[in-house]
Amino acid sequence: MTLDLPLDDSQTTLRDGIARYLADHDQPGWAELAGDLGLMSIGIPESAGGFGGGATERALTAAALGPTLAAADWLPHVLAADLLARAAPDHALLPALALGQQRIVLVDAAAHAGLSGDPLNGTAELVAGAGAADWALVLDDQVVRLVRLGGADAAITPRAMLDGTVLGDIAFTAPPAEIVAGGNAAAALAALGRDALIAGRCAEACGLMRRMLDDTVAFLGQRQQFGQPIARFQVLRHRVADMQMTLLKAAALTEVAVQSENADPAARRHATSAAAIEVIDAVRAVGEGAVQMHGAMGLTGELTLGRFYKRGLAIGAELGPARRHFAAL
Repeated sequence: MTLDLPLDDSQTTLRDGIARYLADHDQPGWAELAGDLGLMSIGIPESAGGFGGGATERALTAAALGPTLAAADWLPHVLAADLLARAAPDHALLPALALGQQRIVLVDAAAHAGLSGDPLNGTAELVAGAGAADWALVLDDQVVRLVRLGGADAAITPRAMLDGTVLGDIAFTAPPAEIVAGGNAAAALAALGRDALIAGRCAEACGLMRRMLDDTVAFLGQRQQFGQPIARFQVLRHRVADMQMTLLKAAALTEVAVQSENADPAARRHATSAAAIEVIDAVRAVGEGAVQMHGAMGLTGELTLGRFYKRGLAIGAELGPARRHFAAL
């Protein structure tokens, strides 16, 4: 189990259903996640054709999808749809988002230097999920806006990354925009979006770390040296135990961050920053340990381990510098 969250019956069913599906489909695409599992509907109210749910459902799914790399695009979509539904529960776009027929991403103006002036004049670089997005929910502490992407006034340049994901640069030149929230409501929505994205990425990283650890344990049991499995070597057993403890600490703080989504904003910010600090270090430590114990083959194309490690490092970079999170504690 990657995350030990308190679950009700519907959440248990969701977790188990995803696990069964991924046992037979280790690289699901957008169409499979939307059509076979209905995962794009998480966070969207049932009245708009969604599944409902919130932070727990996002975390369970992000952790499960982590090793598939599908969470890279999935998470910003469902989070943006969730925020849009909170601000406008009857919005006409929600049914298409729930079905995955339209794709939406989050653009946080505060996170992109290219949008430091007017959030709709400038370039947002390396936006997760933007490579194939139709809409952007632009977060700003003054106003949250919905923007149609793909035209000359909101052009997308896809960027293939080393971890196998595709991000996108969005060049805004004063496109038409629908105001979703303003004033205090906009500030609250933007703060929630930032914290929820951190918690979701931490959950994704925990899923990756669990898979890297499990694959390493399996490899140590298969590899023979001096006539016995190298899993019997005490130094390697200690290294695996250290990796397990590192993962458990990161998962525990991630669980607190996930469960704090509806808490006081200051408490939520504290919890998500604490999780980010632990995950930034943990995903590197677990990944390096897994690669080292696999030997030189750990980063070859023959094993998925190298892909997991690169994605873990990318998540750590997306979470931002640890000093920024320490400042929030």
